[in-house]
Amino acid sequence: MQISAAVVSAASADFEIQTLEIEDPRANEIRVKLVATGVCHTDAFIRDGGYPTNFPVVLGHEGAGVVESVGDAVTSVKPGDRVVLGFNSCGHCDNCLGGKPAYCLEFNAYNFGGGRTDGTSAISRDGEPVSSNFFGQSSFASYAIATERNVVKVDDDAPLELLGPLGCGLSTGAGAIINSLQVGAGASVGVFGTGAVGSAAIMAAAAIGATTIIALDLNDDRLALAKELGATHSINSGKEDVEARVAEITGGRGLDFVLDTTGVPAVTSSAAPLLAVKGTLGLVGAAKPGAEVSFEVGASLIKGWSFKTIIEGDAVPQDFIPRLVHLWRLGKFPIEKISKTFSFEQINEAFEASKSGEVIKPVLVFEQ
Repeated sequence: MQISAAVVSAASADFEIQTLEIEDPRANEIRVKLVATGVCHTDAFIRDGGYPTNFPVVLGHEGAGVVESVGDAVTSVKPGDRVVLGFNSCGHCDNCLGGKPAYCLEFNAYNFGGGRTDGTSAISRDGEPVSSNFFGQSSFASYAIATERNVVKVDDDAPLELLGPLGCGLSTGAGAIINSLQVGAGASVGVFGTGAVGSAAIMAAAAIGATTIIALDLNDDRLALAKELGATHSINSGKEDVEARVAEITGGRGLDFVLDTTGVPAVTSSAAPLLAVKGTLGLVGAAKPGAEVSFEVGASLIKGWSFKTIIEGDAVPQDFIPRLVHLWRLGKFPIEKISKTFSFEQINEAFEASKSGEVIKPVLVFEQ
């Protein structure tokens, strides 16, 4: 069948809306009619050649929609079900079987391979394959092919125009706090970067009862919004002495946890001195391949602090996304405060709004 898709034909090129063809779902696949999909920094990173990719390509990995058809082997969802799409995984490696699908040993093949693992693509143009199956979905299109591993059923009244970003960015930020760092009630937390991932981390830290939550950014408007989302303090790291301010806020103790969402190596390095004894520094921001981070050894050694890299918030999508929906219903995860909708045809404008900082989480909405 024909679909409308946003295609990137070369590195750093704009998205172009084109008419493509999509296959019927195979036995283990699900075809989803998209209602909305989030715009994520990872899409821009791939678009601009930050990771090896075959062009032309259909990106998008924060989709939400309605199941249109399913293959014969699919049992968890049926046509008409409302779903959020997350990352894909193999389901049979040691990490998947151990409940850690974000560390699937075949993660790259299932999410960045440009097609199915057998080398085929679900999407084509004039009979020629188009790189697809991005994060097991390629949701910058009116329809997507997914699998039971990355489809999460949600309630019939769930607002799909809000929930797509739970599939990656918001789940990553919240999961980093709840699952990866296991921040507890009464803890102190610093979050570098108040974009979508950082905002989700702040909301999650507030929801679980962290009592000191410091937002750090260069954008005063975003810092003000971070206070609305649950941050107890804010620091403009371009104008203030960060170490001095953190020492002042924590009474000289330092922070139990620091999460860097920026992907800037210098920021990661600067975060370590802010930690309390036995503190933990988490990293979710993606830097360019080959980037390195350095830490001072002497002071680090006597603190006994830990450094943890985090993928997809250590989340199991079918478990964690419904938990975030529940927090949203309780008013503790106010996604609507950071989201703004754009029509699918405005995809390039949405990316510009994200890049400029005008919008924290742009969401593309498809005409139904």
